[in-house]
Order: sequence, then structure tokens, then C-alpha cells
Amino acid sequence: MAKLFVSYHHKDESYKNLLKAWSANDNGHFDIKFDDTSVGVSINSENATYIKSVIKTKIKESPDFLCLIGKDTHKSDWVAWEIDTAVDLKKNIIAVKIDNGNTAPSNILGVGASWAKSFTYDSIKKAIDD
Repeated sequence: MAKLFVSYHHKDESYKNLLKAWSANDNGHFDIKFDDTSVGVSINSENATYIKSVIKTKIKESPDFLCLIGKDTHKSDWVAWEIDTAVDLKKNIIAVKIDNGNTAPSNILGVGASWAKSFTYDSIKKAIDD
């Protein structure tokens, strides 16, 4: 059972919770390991160095990196940093737009990400498996 790091904007937490529910009913297809770091701390805050080290460790432990792209995800410095970290660590990157009209973070484009066609269990599962 492989671990999956999920990057998301704090406004999209309900979608993270849906992934957790799907994982719980999936007979071990993917183990979503959540360390909710959406604590309202600026990426430039005094705590950022420590938080980044914890998140980087979690990304290292996970062969797959899933980015949930919500309405404001492209504006998140944290998500951008997580994507850059996943790219640097050569992780298998999967992306899914919660809504097709959402803007993808610019740094996830052109990095070889697999794209789930929609925010459905089957589409995300297929993108992870490919």
C-alpha cells in the first residue's frame, strides 16, 4: 500500500475529507497520509522553516503526490512550494481540478504530471495507477 501526499488549498478541505473516505473504503488501494498543515501560517512566517521541514519529510515518504486544484489553489504559496518540492524529489505527480474551470498553479504545468479527468474516485484512481 503506497502513501499518497495530498496538496490542497485550505478552502478545499472538504475534498480532502472525501478522499479520506474513499481511501477507507478502497481495500487498501491507496493509503492517504494526511498531515493537515493548513494552519493559517504564512509561508514567510517564523514557523515556516519548521513546517516546511515536516512537510518535506512527508512528501519524501510518499511515492505519489496529488494536487487538488480548487478555485484559489493557484494563489497558494504553500501549494506552489509543495509542488516544487515534489518535482525536486522526483515524485509521481498527479493533478485534478475540482472544477474544470479552475486555474492550475503555473508550476504544475510542464512537469509531467498525470491529470485525472475529473474529481471522481475512478478518475483519480486511474491517474494514480497510470
